Amino acid sequence: MNDLQPPPVSSLAPDLETRTGPEDHDDLRLWLRLLTCCNLIEGDIRGRLRAEYATTLPRFDLMAQLLRAPNGMKMSELSRHMMVTNGNITGITDQLEKEGLVERNKVLTDRRSSIIKLTPKGKRNFKKMASSHEQWIQSLFGGLSDKSRKALFDALGELKLIAQNRVSTRP
Repeated sequence: MNDLQPPPVSSLAPDLETRTGPEDHDDLRLWLRLLTCCNLIEGDIRGRLRAEYATTLPRFDLMAQLLRAPNGMKMSELSRHMMVTNGNITGITDQLEKEGLVERNKVLTDRRSSIIKLTPKGKRNFKKMASSHEQWIQSLFGGLSDKSRKALFDALGELKLIAQNRVSTRP
């Protein structure tokens, strides 16, 4: 039987999932439910970062990468880790550097490359944002029981493995 029925729509704005109906394939409906959840959570995080810290999710993500790399990272490494172009990284880094949150140091063996590092001010600012971010995530997931949270985590882990295997075998 089909147990993927969405909750009553009531006053919520239409989303990707509400465009489907019982006649649509369960896999499509599951995909759209998953995508809707991701979009809702990401939108909330983006809005909170903007409202409380006057920053963006890409800036937050770049600073998170740098916090994990105390010796800094090259732009190309940041680009690979964040899965965005070097141009995007350059623009974000330029802004953060102007605000004194990151610094660039030329690589002695390659003058075209720079190592990007968080400044002490950048570390302090990021740690405040990261603490808030963690609280927001806990709040968003707080309505799930421990059992549901574990089941969802396990099911998504299984889906991740299946997707990775299917994608890696494509020509």
